[in-house]
Amino acid sequence: MDTPNDIREFLTTRRARLTPELAGIPDFTTHRRVPGLRREEVALLAGMSVEYYIRLERGTVKGVSEAVLEGLVRALQLDEAERTHLYDLVRTANEGATPRQRASATAPRHISTSVQQLLNAMKDVPAFVQNGRLDVLSSNLLGRALFSEMFEQVQPPNFARYVFLDPRAENFYRDWKSTAAQTVALIRAEAGRSPHSRQLSDLVGELSTRSQPFRILWAAHDVRQHRTGVKNISHPIVGDVDINYEAMQLTSDPGLQLIAYSAPPGSAAADALNVLASWATTFEQRTPSVPPVGAAPTECT
Repeated sequence: MDTPNDIREFLTTRRARLTPELAGIPDFTTHRRVPGLRREEVALLAGMSVEYYIRLERGTVKGVSEAVLEGLVRALQLDEAERTHLYDLVRTANEGATPRQRASATAPRHISTSVQQLLNAMKDVPAFVQNGRLDVLSSNLLGRALFSEMFEQVQPPNFARYVFLDPRAENFYRDWKSTAAQTVALIRAEAGRSPHSRQLSDLVGELSTRSQPFRILWAAHDVRQHRTGVKNISHPIVGDVDINYEAMQLTSDPGLQLIAYSAPPGSAAADALNVLASWATTFEQRTPSVPPVGAAPTECT
């Protein structure tokens, strides 16, 4: 990853989306040559000189203070995910040519026996564990049934590859464009956290080469956090389903998330999950499973 360029593109794309009206400053011009705010307007809002802001936008952030970063956060109206991403980029830039390798981001790891037991015990809800690169490292039976098409891929299954490289995904996700944008935003956020991950760089390179929609979305530099929401899917077995999800960080395995799906009792989605559970056993008999606990360690960067 090219951190100075990532900083430049991130700041310029955040600046381009803001208008003087949104920023709460007067606009006395009738024609603006650039989309969004000018550099001098951002500098004014952030409480710094124009020259200093230009340096920052060029990716020169060596020794930048937290006060300056918070000024940018306020001026560009960054949300929590964007603020975190900015700090990640600046931290990486300040690490220089010999970056500090964070154990939580680089160490190979298994899915622990206790986590696998937890997944297996969640028989009534689809659930799986994924890393920041959106590799699914382990799943319960109903999780594999819900995403049956993705689990037909070469192991480990990966949501980004499924969304952008499997033509069935556009039918599976009823709002594919929104899902695609969210997927890229999650990968972009992970790139800020783990800029030296070769596996992540390889994934981005593969998707950029093979998918024009991915390339366009990647250039937008949008980021997001994965917490909670609703997936609107059209499953090949049970049809249209609107299902809630919750993403939970595994405190024992930093960088990994447990994702669980649920539906209100008595709802159409709950009925669909019951049907899917009946079908799941048949599906499991003909589908390779996720590598079991005790298999070769999986890189989780």
